[in-house]
Amino acid sequence: MDEILEILEKDARTTPEEIARMTGRSPAEVKAAIRELEKKGVILKYTAIINKDLADSAVQALIEVKVTPQRGIGYDAVAERIIKFPEVLTAYLLSGTYDILVIVEGRNLQEVATFVSEKLATLDQVTGTVTHFMLKKYKEQGVIFHRKKRNKRLLVSP
Repeated sequence: MDEILEILEKDARTTPEEIARMTGRSPAEVKAAIRELEKKGVILKYTAIINKDLADSAVQALIEVKVTPQRGIGYDAVAERIIKFPEVLTAYLLSGTYDILVIVEGRNLQEVATFVSEKLATLDQVTGTVTHFMLKKYKEQGVIFHRKKRNKRLLVSP
């Protein structure tokens, strides 16, 4: 992977000037390279990783979806329908028992359950779902969420 991409993937807030110092390129070269990567669709979006436990935000769930692929287009048609739902954050085609993994978000457990039962499971090609609610997030995109607090007390020896 390109050096600039590696730096931006670790921290998208790294400025072109900082990247230039890190890579030995000029800031103008870095800016031009980033513009080209954005233009080509290599860089699609800049985002922040949010600790939703601390932000008191929504419930997330991973949903394994079993589908019947359509002749001539496979899984793409049903995946395109699934990703149009606003509740869907992420969708992957998988190998194994289930075909598509969907990550969804709702205000509460009931909202996610309603999405699954009324929208996702009712699609013609969907033959089954398994929903896993995220209880605790330990690590995402290389970022560790909950670090153990170190005991700062001194050890007392007998």
